[in-house]
Amino acid sequence: MSTQQSMDGNDNTADRAAVEHVLGRPLPEAWPAGSLLPGTRVRVVKDAGWDGPWRREFVGVIDNLGAPEPVSHDLAWPGELMYWVKFDEPEFDCAGDGPYRKAQIWGRYLQASSDRDD
Repeated sequence: MSTQQSMDGNDNTADRAAVEHVLGRPLPEAWPAGSLLPGTRVRVVKDAGWDGPWRREFVGVIDNLGAPEPVSHDLAWPGELMYWVKFDEPEFDCAGDGPYRKAQIWGRYLQASSDRDD
C-alpha cells in the first residue's frame, strides 16, 4: 500500500498535495517510534480546561496523510505529537467552523479506541 493510500483504501494524493501547497513543505513520511499507527481507531476528546477544541467528542481513525509531527507551540507537552485524523462523520470545531472530514489533532486529545461508538 502506498504511503498516500489510507487504511480504508481512500487515496490521499489530492489531500496531500493541497496540504503541502498550503504548508509550503512536504509532509513527513517517517512514523516516530511509539506513535499511534495509521488505521488506529481513536476517540477525539474535549479538553478538561476549556470547551474545545472540538464542539463534541467523536471517533475517527489515524490517517496516513502525513506522519505524526511534534507540536510546535508554547502550550505543547514535551514530545507531544500531532496526528492526521479522518473523522467517521464530518465535525465542527468549538468555534463552529467546519464541517471538517479530517484534521491534524494534538495527541493529548486522542484516546485509542476499539469501537466506532464507544
